[in-house]
Amino acid sequence: MPMIKDSQAQQPHPAIADLNQLIGLRHGAKELVGFPKVQARQMLAGGHRSHFRGRGMDFDQVRIYQPGDDVRSIDWRVTARTQVPHTKIFIEERERPVLIISDLRGSMFFGSQRLKSVVSCEVSAALAWAGLAVNDRAGGLIFGSQTHLDIKSRRSHHAVLQFIHGLQEFSAALLEARQDSYSLANMLEESRRFALPGSTVFVVSDFHDLDSECQRHLFELARHCNLNFCHIFDNLETELPTPALYAVSDGDQQTILDTGNSGLRERFAQQFVQRTDLLRKLSEQLSAGLLAFNTSEPVMGVLAKAFGKRRSSRRRNS
Repeated sequence: MPMIKDSQAQQPHPAIADLNQLIGLRHGAKELVGFPKVQARQMLAGGHRSHFRGRGMDFDQVRIYQPGDDVRSIDWRVTARTQVPHTKIFIEERERPVLIISDLRGSMFFGSQRLKSVVSCEVSAALAWAGLAVNDRAGGLIFGSQTHLDIKSRRSHHAVLQFIHGLQEFSAALLEARQDSYSLANMLEESRRFALPGSTVFVVSDFHDLDSECQRHLFELARHCNLNFCHIFDNLETELPTPALYAVSDGDQQTILDTGNSGLRERFAQQFVQRTDLLRKLSEQLSAGLLAFNTSEPVMGVLAKAFGKRRSSRRRNS
């Protein structure tokens, strides 16, 4: 019997992100050839060819002027011809510090197959490894129910491993989580103080409490950083389960949920649609990336589609 217990103790807990799995994601992250596929604005030497607003650079294109653009780069001829302000874009080699904002609050402790919190940890870890793989500095902010952890972006395996250990610990803490002390707006406000101008910022969350205050912070982040949304969701959030009577509980109170109520089913589904529509519109307004991660699907599959994947050696040699 003791041997069986020891063997069982070594099995990963399904409600806690597996540390070995998070570390192992570094292999798949190296295959993301297009990462991070966004503009960089930080004037640092680096390994990317990316858009930069300035002078003495190689001209790339002209686009409509956006708030925050350098007025010295306005293309007055195009502006006069179109009667709409346009600015010139130049190309330069730039470094992009990667900052991952990981939501591990109480709402993430939910899932029909895998918990959103576990998927959030996997997405966050893969993004950190991907940043390091392209020789960028990587770090992040992890927000739990009662506290948060910040890991300064560094070009170091130690920094990424420190971030990953933090993800695993915050994931485990959700087993005994209390009422959240942080709102999404609080998270974004803190992130604004932490993010360096020119950083590539990924917000990994279910965005369940996205509101007007959050939008204000996101607009401020987008002024100085390259913003990306990683939306974690579960199939049970898109529609209620098969019509029946279900006993549901929040850990303290219990009630009966009638999923056969057509009005309730419609309102529930519409709530998810409204949230995803708001995220999509925000991403368009802010020129931000938007990736959707279903808890039932592998994380690396979504990232490979978004950033491209290196072909296998067998295919290259054929």
